Amino acid sequence: MKKNEKDFEFVKNSENDKNNYIFQNDNITKIGTVIVAAFLVGLILAVIFTGVFF
Repeated sequence: MKKNEKDFEFVKNSENDKNNYIFQNDNITKIGTVIVAAFLVGLILAVIFTGVFF
């Protein structure tokens, strides 16, 4: 299989039939991004509060 860097996309639109992408532009990806971001913010806050109170 030949790799072509010009054909690579970060986010796939629903009307494209390409296979080389990282994220698909749909609700599942958006919800997953929010969940991961909230989890990371929670971890950062936990580290900050641990340093402040202990």
